Amino acid sequence: TTAVAIFAGTFAVLPFAVWAWNVQPEAWPWIVASSVLELVYFYLLTTAYRRAEMSLIYPIARGMAPVIVLIVSIVFGVAFTPLQAGGVALVGFGIVLVRGLRGTARWSDVLLALSVATAIAGYTLVDKQGIRYADPVTYLFLILVAPAVGGVLFVAARGGWARISGAVSWQAIAAGIGTSVAYALVLFALSLAPAASVAAVREVSVVFAVFLGAVFLKEPVSLGRVVGALIVASGVALVVVG
Repeated sequence: TTAVAIFAGTFAVLPFAVWAWNVQPEAWPWIVASSVLELVYFYLLTTAYRRAEMSLIYPIARGMAPVIVLIVSIVFGVAFTPLQAGGVALVGFGIVLVRGLRGTARWSDVLLALSVATAIAGYTLVDKQGIRYADPVTYLFLILVAPAVGGVLFVAARGGWARISGAVSWQAIAAGIGTSVAYALVLFALSLAPAASVAAVREVSVVFAVFLGAVFLKEPVSLGRVVGALIVASGVALVVVG
């Protein structure tokens, strides 16, 4: 279903990418790097969701991504404030609560979620550089076309084309289009603001994920996980305002 969604969302933006086509030669190394990271991200994310609850994976993956972006930015000379440092600490504490103080989730699942966060941080930092040399919509299509086609071929190789056709639905297509529109907005934001701030604002969705996991997926969401997600979102907010 993820492969179908990404494929549909990618080719839905193709007419707009062609209309606004603007890609400078300097963009291509960043496009290739982002495509690889996107493909790794999709694989890790679907693997994580097969193994554990969304209300566990999503807050950790999304909450840690802006923290990693900030840390890498600091390594490369971007200044940070005490508020941002406090935000990083809050995110870490919130993740502990999301996992559960009594070890209600396996550390292997937590590490898998952290690997997803690393992939998100990676393509965010890469796209911050690449978007300087291309129109955002054009850039979006180019970074997603290889993962979109590769994902469909990967699934078909494992389960045949019947597995792909069986996953085609209006929900998958709507999800794919929504994903493309959402990341197009992220790319526009990256062209206007620092990567750490964009990543941080984007990840306040961790609170929504816990709510959706409990209500629609009927996951066993504890009070500690809810509080942990709120703390993660608060830490992310400090990274922004700091």
